[in-house]
Amino acid sequence: MKIVLITGVAGFIGRYVARYFSKQGWKAIGTDNSPPENAPLADLSAYQRLQLPDSEFSNLLQTHKPDALIHCAGRSSVALSVSDPAADFHSNTILTFNLLDALRLNSPECKFIFLSSAAVYGNPSKLPIDERHPVSPISPYGFHKLQSEQLCLEFSKIYDIPTSSLRIFSAYAPGLRRQVLWDICRKALIQEQELVVLQGTGQESRDFIHALDIAKALRVVITSAPMKGEVYNLASGRESTILELATLALESLEHQGKIAFDGIVPVGNPLNWKADISKLQTLGFQPSVPLERGVQTFASWCREELVGV
Repeated sequence: MKIVLITGVAGFIGRYVARYFSKQGWKAIGTDNSPPENAPLADLSAYQRLQLPDSEFSNLLQTHKPDALIHCAGRSSVALSVSDPAADFHSNTILTFNLLDALRLNSPECKFIFLSSAAVYGNPSKLPIDERHPVSPISPYGFHKLQSEQLCLEFSKIYDIPTSSLRIFSAYAPGLRRQVLWDICRKALIQEQELVVLQGTGQESRDFIHALDIAKALRVVITSAPMKGEVYNLASGRESTILELATLALESLEHQGKIAFDGIVPVGNPLNWKADISKLQTLGFQPSVPLERGVQTFASWCREELVGV
């Protein structure tokens, strides 16, 4: 039985990764700074509460000898990175270095998968974006993700640690209590607004990828990628405007209100994204959750979470 160690396992993506790998027959080990009652214990063979970086992480590696380490921990807010870049730098760049160095010293054959972000591209010069597109972050978060990718490449080239980075575009799924889709559903369900007002113009676009597809892609990379510090786009390959997303969400909620936009694009947010995912597809990955179905399940989950019906 192969063993996967997941950092940030109590987080949004970490939970999906633990569940998916466990169902695929892997032994899933998790760590997070959350108490055990907030961790997905049903999908884990072992859980250790740690505030990373922590010297106990080396003992975790020595005890369980994982075949793969999926690094889901770290801050994931562009807005918070702008207001507090030091905290973002420590929880992303410095933490990634510490984990890679722990592998170097304790488990150099363990495959390291870093969850990066399309934020490294900033505002792209052309769509769709492939991995050869110039990187030009416009937020501290994007810069710190790019620095972490470079650390993965460094440890691969110099210390022969098998690494890969996945540039996730716009992740969503039930369980995500932030970002645009949650904001839309919350305003429609809780505030019961006839006019749902959102940030931006509505013509900003994203490439949405369901968390289940992220977990599937991680397994594809672990089993099929060369692991030489290379990067992969992880998305659906479909561009959707925020207006289109909001329309889908309100239809799924059977909400009769209208949608409006305030015209303000927050600092650090790119305008348009669409990924070229052909590099990941050559390894065997295909997204399986269409946006329409994903939004419907998200809306149903939101209704149950927010109003209980």
